[in-house]
Amino acid sequence: MNDAPLLIRAYRASDLPELRRITVESFGSVALEQMLEHKFGVWNDRDWKARKADHIDDDVAACAEGCFVAEREGELMGYVTIRLDRLNGKGRIPNLAVVEAARGLGLGRRLIMHAVDFMRQQGMKIAHIETMASNAIGQHLYPSCGFEEVGRQVHYAMKL
Repeated sequence: MNDAPLLIRAYRASDLPELRRITVESFGSVALEQMLEHKFGVWNDRDWKARKADHIDDDVAACAEGCFVAEREGELMGYVTIRLDRLNGKGRIPNLAVVEAARGLGLGRRLIMHAVDFMRQQGMKIAHIETMASNAIGQHLYPSCGFEEVGRQVHYAMKL
């Protein structure tokens, strides 16, 4: 791996296409959108990759100031997105992704801690993150960052 410093910086609009690409590359079998497609097939001529990448557009539209990217020498290595519920003092991390070449180096942890620090600075009282049962990495990483399991959710769907 390159020894150049890795910095976490604020999102820029020009980052969006690369964040969409990283999202599709990173989520794969742990994406609910892919599970839906596996069960019901493609609908509206848009596959799971397009639907999952749209989540990043939504995150940026909802809270661009809460989107941070990890960059090394101009190359995006990962990102984290944050949504803020200011009324209720709750911050949520809806998406976190690290490119394959940078996995296992602690970058996911750094991005999470950056997000948590941002939430604290914004006056949030609770930080929330969730993962699919099939995401072994998330199930290990999030508790190691201080998150505690508070409940489990089951997703149901039906074709219309």
